[in-house]
Amino acid sequence: MNSNRLLLSSLLVFFITSYAFSQNGYWQQHAKYVMDIDFAVAKHQYIGTQTLVYTNNSPDTLTQVFYHLFLNAFQPNSMMDIRSRTIKDPDSRVSDRIQGLSADEIGYEKVETLTQDGKPATFAVEGTVLEVNLPNPILPGASTTLALTFQAQVPKQIRRTGRDNREGIAYSMAQWYPKLAEYDYMGWHADPYVGREFYGIWGDFDVTIHIDSNYLVAATGYLQPTKPTASAKKTYRFLAPNVHDFLWAADPDYRHTTLTRKDGLVLNFYYQDGPATTENWQQLPAIMDRAFDYINANFGQYPYQKYSFIQGGDGGMEYPMATLITGERTLNSLVGVSVHELMHSWYQMVLGTNESLYPWMDEGFTSYASDEVMNYLRSQGLISGSVESDPHLNDVTGYLNFVTSGMAEPLSTHADHYTTNAAYGVGSYVKGALFLYQLQYIMGEQAFKAGLLRYFNTCKFRHPTPNDLIRVMEKQANLELDWFKEYFVNTNHLPDYAVTGMEEGKRKQTIVHLEKIGVMPMPIDVTITLTNGDQLNYTIPLSMMRGAKVQDGNTTFSLAPDWPWTNPTYDLDLDIATKKIARIEVDASHRMLDTNRSNNLLEAANNK
Repeated sequence: MNSNRLLLSSLLVFFITSYAFSQNGYWQQHAKYVMDIDFAVAKHQYIGTQTLVYTNNSPDTLTQVFYHLFLNAFQPNSMMDIRSRTIKDPDSRVSDRIQGLSADEIGYEKVETLTQDGKPATFAVEGTVLEVNLPNPILPGASTTLALTFQAQVPKQIRRTGRDNREGIAYSMAQWYPKLAEYDYMGWHADPYVGREFYGIWGDFDVTIHIDSNYLVAATGYLQPTKPTASAKKTYRFLAPNVHDFLWAADPDYRHTTLTRKDGLVLNFYYQDGPATTENWQQLPAIMDRAFDYINANFGQYPYQKYSFIQGGDGGMEYPMATLITGERTLNSLVGVSVHELMHSWYQMVLGTNESLYPWMDEGFTSYASDEVMNYLRSQGLISGSVESDPHLNDVTGYLNFVTSGMAEPLSTHADHYTTNAAYGVGSYVKGALFLYQLQYIMGEQAFKAGLLRYFNTCKFRHPTPNDLIRVMEKQANLELDWFKEYFVNTNHLPDYAVTGMEEGKRKQTIVHLEKIGVMPMPIDVTITLTNGDQLNYTIPLSMMRGAKVQDGNTTFSLAPDWPWTNPTYDLDLDIATKKIARIEVDASHRMLDTNRSNNLLEAANNK
C-alpha cells in the first residue's frame, strides 16, 4: 500500500469519526508519531528521534503532558520489581528476576531533549513516567508539535518486551518508545507501569528502523520501499494509520511466509525453523484464514489490510495488526494462543478500551470470543478436540468454584490494584467473559449476537466504556440493562434462585413457588417437563428490565408476569393440572451464575 493512499485513508477515518463524535459530545485526542531509530545490536541499545503532532480535541486547556517510559520498569527496585516480589502469588515469568538484572541487562529510556513547537520544555522522570511542563498551553481544538530525542536499552526478556527470549528470538520490541499518555473525559492516565495493562491515544505512526542487515524486522503497519544506502545497516520504514501503539520484532533467523486471503488481507507469519516449530507453523496459515472468516462474520469486519503472527515475547501479547507469541507449542496450543491474541484486534485494538480500568472488557470479551472461534475450528475438523454444545459452561463452573475461595474481587478494581494475580486473572478473563455470557442469557441469543456486532460498528476506533456497551445492548434488545452492569461489575454478588414447591390452585391450576436467595437479581427461565415428555418454557423478567426476551436460540418462551427485585418469593401460575407435571427446573440450560444448583430442580414425586 503506498503512503499517499495510507494518508488519505487515515485522514478520512479521522474526519468522519471526529464529525460523528462531535455530534454526541464525545471527543478523543489524536497523535501523529514520526520516529527514526538507529539500533546497535552489539550493545542492545538504540538512539531515536520522535516528532509528535498532538491534537487536543478536549474542552480543556493543557499545561502539562505525560509520557510512558515503559522500559524503565525493568530495573531493580522499580515499582514493577517491588510489586512482582511482594504480591502474594507472583507471576513466574517475573517473580524476582528484575532484581537480579545487571547493568547491561536492565531496560531504560532516557529522554535527552524535548521541545514544544521549537521551544525547550522542562521535564522530570518519575520511574516509568515522564512529566513535562509545557512552555505554551495547548488550547481546546489546537495542535502542537512535541519533538524529543532519546536513547534506550533493551532489557533481557522478562515480560512482553526484551531481548533473547527463551526460544532464541533476538528482539521483541513492545512498549519500546516514549509513549504519550492518554487524556480523556476523566483526565490524564499516566499510570506507573507495574506489568499489567495499557491505554493509548488513537493516531498514526511513521516509524523508520535502521538495524544490521542480517536482521529481518516484523512490525505493526505497512512496509514502505526505501532507497538502498552504503550503510552496513538495513532500513525498514512502516506506516500504521489509525492505531494506538506500535510493535516490532527482529531476528536474523526469522522465516517469513504469507497468505493472502480472498478479501485481500495479507496474513504474515514470522518464526524460526526447528523441530518444535516448523510443522505446526506451516499448518497455521490455513487455519487462521478460516478463523478470520468466522470472526469477521460474527464479531465485525477486520478493518486493516495486514496481520502478523510473530514468534517472540514470553507467552502471547496483542498489538495493532500483530501479535507476539511463543512458538514452540503443540498445534492446538499454537492455534489457541493465535486465536486469543487475534481476537484482541477486536477487543482492544479496534475497540480501544482503557485496559487499566476495564481489563475485563478486553481480556474477558476476547476470552468469550476465542471460545466461540475455537469451538468452530473444532467443528470444522481443523484442530483436534470435541465440539462442545456450549463452550462457555466451563467458565461458569470455574468461576463459581473460585468464588468459594474468598479471593474474588469486583470487576471495578483497577487492573494494577488487584491484591492477587489470581483475582486479576479470574476476574479479567473468566468473569469478564461471563459478563457477555450473562448478557446473552438475559437478552436472548439472537438479540445478543446482533448487539455485539452493533457494539463493534458503533464504537470502533474510539474508547468505549461499560456504559457504551450497555447502551448499545439496550437499544438492540429494547431492555433496560444498567442494573446488570452495576451488580456484575461493582459487586461480588451472585444470584441463587430455588424451586421450593408446587401446589394445586383453586382453579385446578398449578402454582409453582420460587424463592430468591442470592443478593443479585436476574430474570429466571423455568422449564416445565410434563409427564408425556413435552416441555414448556417460561421466562420471568425483572420489572426493572422494562421488557423480556421471547426467543433464545431455538427456544421460544412464554412470558410470565414480572418479578420485582425486592420480593423474596414469587408464585408462577400455570394453567396446567398438577398431576400432568413431572418436573420443574430453574435455568435448565445451566447458563446463569446460580451459586447453588441443588435447589433449582423439583421432581413431582418429591413435592411435599
